[in-house]
Amino acid sequence: MNINTSNCQFSHGILAGDNIENASKELKAIAHPLRLQILCFIGKKEVSVQDIVESVGTSQSNISQHLSVLRAKGVVATKKVANRVFYRVESSTVLQMMGVEKKTDK
Repeated sequence: MNINTSNCQFSHGILAGDNIENASKELKAIAHPLRLQILCFIGKKEVSVQDIVESVGTSQSNISQHLSVLRAKGVVATKKVANRVFYRVESSTVLQMMGVEKKTDK
C-alpha cells in the first residue's frame, strides 16, 4: 500500500514514509484503555509484571494477556531475570508518541 504522507503533521513526522505501516500496527495494538495505562506506567523503565499488576489494579492473567498482544506487535520487549519477567517499551514510535526517549545501553 502506498500512502502519501507528505502533509501528515502527526507528532513530528512519526508517520512519515515507511513508518506508516508499522505505526498503524502499533496503534492498533495500543488502542485499548488498559494497554495505554500499562504503557504509561512502564514509560521508559523496565518493570515486572507484578509491578504492573499492583499499579494498574487488575488480575495478573488480564495484564499478561494484554502484554502478550503488545509483545506480539513489537511494542514491548521482555527480559527474564531468575523467575521474574521485566517489560520495557521497545517501539521507538510508541515512545515518541508518549513523549519519552528510548533508554540506550552504554
